[in-house]
Amino acid sequence: MPCYHRVLIKLSGEALMGEESFGIDSNVLNTIARQVKRVAMDLGVKVGIVVGGGNIWRGMQAADKGMDRVQADYAGMLATVINALALQDALEKHDVDTRLQTAIPVQAVAEPYIRRRAIRHLEKGRVVLFAAGTGNPYFTTDTAAALRAVEIDAEVLLMAKNKVDGVYSDDPRVNPAAVKYDRLSYIEVLNKGLRVMDSTALSLCMENKLPIIVFGLDEEGNIERAVLGEPVGTIIGDKCSEASTGN
Repeated sequence: MPCYHRVLIKLSGEALMGEESFGIDSNVLNTIARQVKRVAMDLGVKVGIVVGGGNIWRGMQAADKGMDRVQADYAGMLATVINALALQDALEKHDVDTRLQTAIPVQAVAEPYIRRRAIRHLEKGRVVLFAAGTGNPYFTTDTAAALRAVEIDAEVLLMAKNKVDGVYSDDPRVNPAAVKYDRLSYIEVLNKGLRVMDSTALSLCMENKLPIIVFGLDEEGNIERAVLGEPVGTIIGDKCSEASTGN
């Protein structure tokens, strides 16, 4: 039995690169699609997905090089639409019924984001992909993920990372002495300055008592394990037994 019955999965753009240095690795897309299919169709969990765009474009980096920050952020939003379209195609090739909603109008390829419509899609068993962040510059896709999770009444935010299997005291790829945390409170993440997500996203989760599970995508099946409440990655906030209604 799943521990959580409605979830929001945040996929970083970097996670879609796999072993590539840029763009999208089709093998990663297929791996994600298989996992989402098991969770959504076999377990009956309602699934929303927010995709980042860092594998294609990073607004902050472009702004640091002199580009107008607002323009750079809008370009980043469009990068998330590209990723969402690719993921939608992979999911549908695995016979998963999907809907793509965007926070900025892209009528030719997606619906506009409408909360009640998104919830209705979830109730009908469709996987809903949310692209273009919040639709506003200066906000990250982490904040978009926290916001959409709260809006659709998700019971947990699943943060799927690339090449890291949880939250560490330091970057484990640089510092081999970094310590992995199994469980953290929201305040501990803020006080320790851990780079899990931006402070706006974390504060939104804390205010709404939305638990976060940070885990790696490298091992296939981790999304399912997280949904089932098995030990995977790092839990921030409430435990499954406290957050899940069991209905």
